[in-house]
Amino acid sequence: MKQLDVLFVHPNAAHKIYQALAQDFSAIEPPIWAGMLANHCHVKGFSVNILDAEALHLSDQEAAKRIAASRARVVCFVVYGQQPSASSQNMAGAVDLADLVKSAAPESKIVFVGGHIAALSREVLERHPSIDFVCQNEGVYTISGLLQTNLKDGLEKVLGLGYRRDGTVCLNPPSPIVAKADLPRDLPGVAWDLLPMERYRTALWHSYANGSRRQPFAAIYTSLGCPMKCSFCMINIINRQENEFSDGSAVFRYWEPEHIIKDFDYFASRGITNIKIADELFVLNQNHFMKLCQLIIARGHQFNIWCYSRVDTVKDQYLETLKKAGVNWLALGIESGNARVRKDVTKGRFGDLDIRNIVGKIREHGINVIGNYIFGLPEDDLDSMQMTLDLAMEMNTEEANFYSAMAYPGSPLYGIARKEGWQLPQTYDGFSQHSYTCQPLPTKHLTAAQVLAFRDEAWMKYHTNPKFLELLKTKFGQVAVDETLRSARIRLKRRILEQAPVAR
Repeated sequence: MKQLDVLFVHPNAAHKIYQALAQDFSAIEPPIWAGMLANHCHVKGFSVNILDAEALHLSDQEAAKRIAASRARVVCFVVYGQQPSASSQNMAGAVDLADLVKSAAPESKIVFVGGHIAALSREVLERHPSIDFVCQNEGVYTISGLLQTNLKDGLEKVLGLGYRRDGTVCLNPPSPIVAKADLPRDLPGVAWDLLPMERYRTALWHSYANGSRRQPFAAIYTSLGCPMKCSFCMINIINRQENEFSDGSAVFRYWEPEHIIKDFDYFASRGITNIKIADELFVLNQNHFMKLCQLIIARGHQFNIWCYSRVDTVKDQYLETLKKAGVNWLALGIESGNARVRKDVTKGRFGDLDIRNIVGKIREHGINVIGNYIFGLPEDDLDSMQMTLDLAMEMNTEEANFYSAMAYPGSPLYGIARKEGWQLPQTYDGFSQHSYTCQPLPTKHLTAAQVLAFRDEAWMKYHTNPKFLELLKTKFGQVAVDETLRSARIRLKRRILEQAPVAR
């Protein structure tokens, strides 16, 4: 039997990242980047497979055995997560599993790719001897270029590759990212046939618009990158085409709707109705998203879709088409209820009145709203964070995500934190919003512990608010209320609050 060229691995760190929420409440998403990289290598003529240890609920020991049994020339850990910033937190499970694989089979050749690796390529190689190679950006051409070598000679010719030579870290000149015109050829889509599609489940709230059915579920990119430059975001780090640390390049690329619709046809043929469009900003380029929605409508597909938008990119004339295409949820980056705080992180082009009006228009069209809020941005104090919570409670959207500000590697905020000497997470899972070791940033006025304590209490207040629970019952039925309250019974443990208790 011919040796497998490359095995793409998505590790299982769910319990470290989400604590008790991992059992029933956190989503289990298909590893989109692993699927796309596998498809790229396949069309280049290489033999490929994917091991999704999270979806298969494998322990590290079980996953290591399967990796060894694959006899792959290259084992590629694709370190991404359910949002761009999740790369750093997923390093925890990836490094642990890579160490185990290397210990059992020292001859294994291990490569890492992902946002965290792109941001800190040299540091990753210096810290982890089990990692043989890294990709300095999205890794598409770097991985297929590496597979064309014998993994020993000619490594200096593989653009974007990082490796060691005689104990010294070498970072090759950068690799180009896949140009928009080349996406259909070089990154044609996800290798769905290599993924255990029956295993994936959507988020609890997403299922409410679909009779609370969480499975089956799929997630997909229709575009890559983002033209915005918010200081807390690191999505564009994988677009970097230089060796020095930077905040990346705000490059926006998208597949033509006629290409992407084939994936939606596949979902419909498999009976998959729960869909997440994982684009950082789906509602952005009307020539892209409106045409795709029109193709979905023309085919008569019945989906339950959620996707991201900004408050200032949602237009009234889009909403009817979005709803008809099955977009039942729009996630809006509101971030803060204080205009001064928003402006400081380049989110200041809209005011509180705009937020209320736009949320109202979205809901008038039968689309549910998820408000995304961040506590602990650099200008935040207790009063401004309370303004954010008050705005969220007033609008009472069908879901709200509350985050504490993090300096994710690859974001401008990370560079500021390093320069200012702010305390950063000491472990990878410390970058997780839900982990025991969660270590958010302090602000100019508050400690990190104060920020995290406020965030956790804000989440609890919102999701147990009688007004919110009544909204859920009216729109989605009693099961939505029951499941929400069941999730609220899980109190996340926080090391930073045990060490420095905050008065509540």
